[in-house]
Amino acid sequence: MRKIQTTEAKARLADLLRAVERGETVAITRHGKTIAHLVPAHVQESDSRKLAVERFRQRRAGWRRVAMTTEEILAARHEGHRS
Repeated sequence: MRKIQTTEAKARLADLLRAVERGETVAITRHGKTIAHLVPAHVQESDSRKLAVERFRQRRAGWRRVAMTTEEILAARHEGHRS
């Protein structure tokens, strides 16, 4: 991973974006401390998807089980509808 100071990153943004398009990750630093990462979009999207799936699984684990068949669920869904 390449590290670059904020002032240099500002001056070379187009070059940095081309590097990121090629798959490189760039750390932007201020006073020697990393303050941001430029990462390829597919990496960020993949991480976001994994996090969303994990959150859903955690929520689903807390759901109570319903003792209904698929047919009963479909019938209940249509209850009260006009024919």
